[in-house]
Amino acid sequence: MTRSGLLLRLVGGVVYPVAIIGGPLFLSAWTLHWWRAWVFLGVVFFASAATMFGIFPGRPDLLEERYKAPLQKKQPLADKVLTPLLVLSFVGLVVFIPLDVFRLRLLGTTGLGVAAPGLFLFSAGWTVVALGLRENAFAAPIVKHQEERGQFVVRTGPYRVVRHPMYAGAIPLTIGMPLWLGSSAGALLAALPIGTLVLRILAEERLLRDTLPGYDEYVGEVRWRLVPRIW
Repeated sequence: MTRSGLLLRLVGGVVYPVAIIGGPLFLSAWTLHWWRAWVFLGVVFFASAATMFGIFPGRPDLLEERYKAPLQKKQPLADKVLTPLLVLSFVGLVVFIPLDVFRLRLLGTTGLGVAAPGLFLFSAGWTVVALGLRENAFAAPIVKHQEERGQFVVRTGPYRVVRHPMYAGAIPLTIGMPLWLGSSAGALLAALPIGTLVLRILAEERLLRDTLPGYDEYVGEVRWRLVPRIW
């Protein structure tokens, strides 16, 4: 990958999450006068920039892997269903939040006493995801055995605590987003993408146990998938 190509992908990795979240938020709200959303997008921009420029310049192979299509030949059938479902459920949540805040108000809006911890949850979740990305050079966006890249079991960093730290970080991230933006009902609706993540974990572990040497031993070493002493 050329230096200019690397830079372009790094910048794209910053712009993409801001666009994929900001676009649906403001289109569904049908207004730009939403200060919580602007603060939220500022956090997303800063977190994306820190992640992309702090991790990926030294990992061009991982960056290239994460730019590949969400549906691939080596991908198990279950993940070909679960990956689009995960994306759709998350985007659906993003669309629902402003509809609820400005029109539906199903369970009322969250005050700052609840919203501020929500923003903290989102930031903490993103941090855990980034730590997982930094530690795992094989953190592809789809479930597959990366034999051509010499994949091995990662046991360091947050992987010493739970087997799926990136998914673990995604849970507070997904719940914290609607809490900060003001949708109590959205925090409940977050159960849909989180439930899809749980199903994806089960499919991923089945593949890794069948194909990745040492994964069974790792399961014995680190008992918990997402939350220590719970699951």
